[in-house]
Amino acid sequence: MQLLAALARHRHFARAAEECGISQPAFSARIRNLETEFETPIVKRGNRFMGFTDEGEIVLKWARQLLSDAEGMRQEIEAAKGALSGRLVIGVVPTAITYAAQNSERLREQHPGLVIEIHSASSSQIWRGLEEFTLDAGITYFETELPKSLDAEILYDERYVLLAPKGLAPRLNGTVTWKEAAALPLCLLTKNMRNRRILNEVFEEVGATPNLVMETNAFTAALAQVETGTAATIAPESLAGSLPFASGVVQLPLTDPVVEKPICLAVADRKPAPPAVLALADALRAIPS
Repeated sequence: MQLLAALARHRHFARAAEECGISQPAFSARIRNLETEFETPIVKRGNRFMGFTDEGEIVLKWARQLLSDAEGMRQEIEAAKGALSGRLVIGVVPTAITYAAQNSERLREQHPGLVIEIHSASSSQIWRGLEEFTLDAGITYFETELPKSLDAEILYDERYVLLAPKGLAPRLNGTVTWKEAAALPLCLLTKNMRNRRILNEVFEEVGATPNLVMETNAFTAALAQVETGTAATIAPESLAGSLPFASGVVQLPLTDPVVEKPICLAVADRKPAPPAVLALADALRAIPS
């Protein structure tokens, strides 16, 4: 099971074997043994890794779930001894990265033996990662129609502000309308990101076309454009409020309309749930809204 999961991550036999601490011939032999046991090919064979067969995808799905359950069992045993330890992998939309990092550190203070991985990902990547058991939890946009295999709990509402260099800002204080923001040179997230689709929906609602000069899948690039005076961006209020900006950056709440989108904690619907996931949920619930 661990070999298959490693092969899915690396998509390369030698690198997967190295991660598992065995030679490539031994790695390949164990995969062949598994194929013999199931009486079906699992891996498409060629001069290099070419993917999993349809049957192999089924085996991989169950392998990931079994490994996740085994990790949850180990965590619960350790917790019964008085110390929660293990690994917690969280997928987070870019707009919530700062929130996730700050509050994951609080979780680590409560459980020093817990290793936390935070991966920046789109909302669709997070939903898929939860269903495939490559993620333990997700912090993402709340959707009214969730897959039946997932649970979600709203954490906070995301509101939006314009971040602009003084030379581009329509004013230094007060608020700014979405139409005014659309006229500025903007650096926004790419279209595959849920945040960008939200912004596009608002611009369409007010009858404005944003003046795009750059697109990025990371907010750090957008913030760099603001810092250098090249472009403005639209960011969540919670993210903007947590970052140190130079004195030349103006922050104005967006109005007409005021937009709020819920951010949630999403997890697989599992009973029993892994203790690390339960600890994360408890830690986030304890944060004042």
